[in-house]
Amino acid sequence: MTLLTTKRLHLRLLSVQDAPFILDLLNTPAWLTYIGDRGVRTLDDARQYLLRGPLASYERWGFGLYLVTRRPTDTPIGLCGLLQRETLDKPDIGFAFLPDYVGHGYGFEAASAVLAYAHTTLGIDTVAAIVTPENQPSIKLLEKLGLQFRKRVTLTTDSEELLLFESTAP
Repeated sequence: MTLLTTKRLHLRLLSVQDAPFILDLLNTPAWLTYIGDRGVRTLDDARQYLLRGPLASYERWGFGLYLVTRRPTDTPIGLCGLLQRETLDKPDIGFAFLPDYVGHGYGFEAASAVLAYAHTTLGIDTVAAIVTPENQPSIKLLEKLGLQFRKRVTLTTDSEELLLFESTAP
């Protein structure tokens, strides 16, 4: 079921049937470098990631990461959505795309739709975003979306320092 539609994209809830796509995406160089190795090496690992991550988030919070597909073929190209982390007091927007679909405006298009959905439909006043300081493409996208840098944070005592951005509802 399509949750959001843009000019070129559909965003929908993930399911365990999306495990092959998740296996590919979570092992791309950009995911491994900027988001981190989640240890997803098999289809079963991908199914477990989906069950414990996005699907559990839908149940607990009413939102999560969504599958981004290209219209009209519904070819999966990435993820974009909201995460509620135990270490942040606001939901944060996250996104990742397969390498062939980076640099074509899909991230901006999907993230714009998710931000609007968060503010208007879900009634979330402030959406955060966290990013590693070296992830310049994501920083540029966050700034283009209108998020503003707030401060440097660490999510746990042994984690790397991240940049925290925020978007407040209009």
